[in-house]
Amino acid sequence: MDKLLQMENLERYYKTPAGVVKALDGVTFEILEGERVILLGPSGSGKTTLLNCLSALDSPTGGSYSFLDVQVPRNNSEKMTSFRRENIGYVFQFFNLLQDLTVLENILLIQELSGNKDPQRAKELLKLVGLDAEIDRFPGEISGGQQQRVAIARSIAKRPTLLLGDELTGNLDTETSNKVMEALVSACMQENITSVFVTHDEGLVKYATRVIRIDSGKIMSDESINSNSFK
Repeated sequence: MDKLLQMENLERYYKTPAGVVKALDGVTFEILEGERVILLGPSGSGKTTLLNCLSALDSPTGGSYSFLDVQVPRNNSEKMTSFRRENIGYVFQFFNLLQDLTVLENILLIQELSGNKDPQRAKELLKLVGLDAEIDRFPGEISGGQQQRVAIARSIAKRPTLLLGDELTGNLDTETSNKVMEALVSACMQENITSVFVTHDEGLVKYATRVIRIDSGKIMSDESINSNSFK
């Protein structure tokens, strides 16, 4: 597999009245194309800050970040927005679906915004996440787990190179979380999308090919996972 991105000695510091907070303190790793990486750590460990730097939602204080061997823009909102638009998909914990649009229309809108409206592909993506029977329903008419699967299809619709998720099953029960993760893994594998997900849930490790544990802004361990069910 080819290298997708690399971070070297990445730092993100915040000044507070109580002193400097080191949200990221010298983080170094690379991610290969096709990997499914879980960032695992307790609340306040720095994992969400790391995800925000990966997506260029936030600029690191120090260190380097390259994506496909090109330095990722920082401290320039316009260039950072362009980078996200061209490369990043994002699945949020709270779905963020538009309630007055149907399931299918939510997908079509993202396609239109990315300049590639394709109703047939939108329907295929919803079938991929097991929602082909729900395309004409509104988000309020389906369950939380189904809404999250719509959010996954929506994020994949723009054909991102890297898909990110922040506690995307945080509001779901265990059974529903498993269904969502199974749909997500299948979609990423079929669409050849690299993914990185933040969680504190050890139960999601089985869906990863790699787990990076982070605490106090530092990487504590980095290990490959033998995900026999998802290859």
